[in-house]
Amino acid sequence: MAKYVFVTGGVTSSLGKGIIAASLAKLLQARGLRVTIQKLDPYINIDPGTMNPYEHGECYVTEDGAETDLDLGHYERFLNIFTSQANNVTTGRIYQTVINKEREGAYLGKTVQVVPHITDEIKRRMLHLGQSGEYDIVITEIGGTVGDIESLPFVEAVRQLQWELPEEDTVVVHLTLIPYLKAAKELKTKPTQHSVKMLSQEGVHPDIIVCRTEKPLNPELRRKIALFCNVKMEAVIEAADAATIYEVPLLMMREKLDIICMKKLNIVNNNEPELTKWKEFLDKLKYPKSKVSIGLIGKYLELQDAYKSILESFIHAGAINECQVQVINIHSEFITEDNVREKMDGLDGLLVAPGFGHRGVEGKIVAVKYARENGLPFFGICLGMQMAAIEFARNVLGLKDAHSTEMDPDTKEPVIDLMDEQKKVTAKGGTMRLGSYPCDIKEGTLAYTIYGKPQISERHRHRWEFNNKYLDQFEKSGMIASGKNPGTDLVEIIELPKHPFFIGVQYHPELKSTVENPQPVFVHFIKAAKAYSEKRSEVKNPLLQSEMI
Repeated sequence: MAKYVFVTGGVTSSLGKGIIAASLAKLLQARGLRVTIQKLDPYINIDPGTMNPYEHGECYVTEDGAETDLDLGHYERFLNIFTSQANNVTTGRIYQTVINKEREGAYLGKTVQVVPHITDEIKRRMLHLGQSGEYDIVITEIGGTVGDIESLPFVEAVRQLQWELPEEDTVVVHLTLIPYLKAAKELKTKPTQHSVKMLSQEGVHPDIIVCRTEKPLNPELRRKIALFCNVKMEAVIEAADAATIYEVPLLMMREKLDIICMKKLNIVNNNEPELTKWKEFLDKLKYPKSKVSIGLIGKYLELQDAYKSILESFIHAGAINECQVQVINIHSEFITEDNVREKMDGLDGLLVAPGFGHRGVEGKIVAVKYARENGLPFFGICLGMQMAAIEFARNVLGLKDAHSTEMDPDTKEPVIDLMDEQKKVTAKGGTMRLGSYPCDIKEGTLAYTIYGKPQISERHRHRWEFNNKYLDQFEKSGMIASGKNPGTDLVEIIELPKHPFFIGVQYHPELKSTVENPQPVFVHFIKAAKAYSEKRSEVKNPLLQSEMI
């Protein structure tokens, strides 16, 4: 049977429960233990699939097609393993399951209540992964903040499991904030005391307290927290602000978070964490040899979490290229033919990000045109690929009315059209083309150079596709389909062979990039951006190369 670690949060949201959970999991995994993480979200939506990115950030899609919380992306990037539908549970899904059972008569006429029926279903989900025999430890992150009404059933479920399971089978890690008051020039522990008190009033007492802080915790403060929160001093962990989230596992190792958890769980493991590759990655990340500027064209740029996986993929690809990637946010709504050269000035590459809806579309098309005509390395993802197709149809094929039926249902030239399987779909939630699908790649293409093999598998999240009725026209004019789905003939990859680097993909490659396995399209895109930057430097400084020699 697996053992269970529950991670809760107090004082405020956005403290980084997901990063702490992933860091602990990484350390335990590095010791040879089999670990997985799951996220329990208190919102009533079934999943974040229908939520605006401004509401919830990025919607992360798993291999099996689940639309999940963005924290699952952190879990995969840290652990280098796939997650699934079972790793993300919402209040909405819990209640939906219980209500469906009630309608089927499964409760034999009893009154259905939060306790025990809702909490029983939560506990079933909490224990599910651990009962498979695949894992030694299951880490469960409880979303929200202690004291929130919507989190109460989850905290109650943790209380019941602490009572039902052997004492050495559960550990509660509570992440809290130690604010620094500049006026008083001191750290204050009172919010943490109140947070722990509130959690204890709900019947759950933390075994370990992880303290987010701007300033180091001195022994006196640790002793005070331990005394008033009724934990051992060694169980008061400092989580100082880090330059990058990828430093956090090493910070937690220094604080011995993994050792304290194993001690509480009665796990004997004398292995030192094997983090050689992780440290090599960090060294390359901290000490780059070059720098590139990449323009990120999007419509949700006010919230960086909306493009979280893309930004992390740039970090992974930058490190392997020993190159610092500076991402320049460019809002697509404000790009026009008149200012596009000014907006693109100084960029070494352009990525047009995914999205839905008509807002900002024309700006994306203008940006793609600039990249195509000026040899600027271009990478389009999902909607970004579709914008590249529309731009090519309008400005190369001469189809001035070319568009997507998503934005213009009555367009005369539907270069991008709704997938046949989507035409009868009315419900929006969980009905897109979701999850991992195969793609056959043509030899001799940029895509083949990038992947180095004839077939790949990537994750999807879309309803519209390239209209194959136009494919002959495209290929005769120089834009080829270098990747297709073997079953449906769906165009997955388009590229311009005569361009230094111009590729668009219908899938979401950013969802499979990890520290240990950076996504190859991102890696080659940054490599192309480096070459473009070096060439640009030579043009600006013609004597530079001879001087270096």
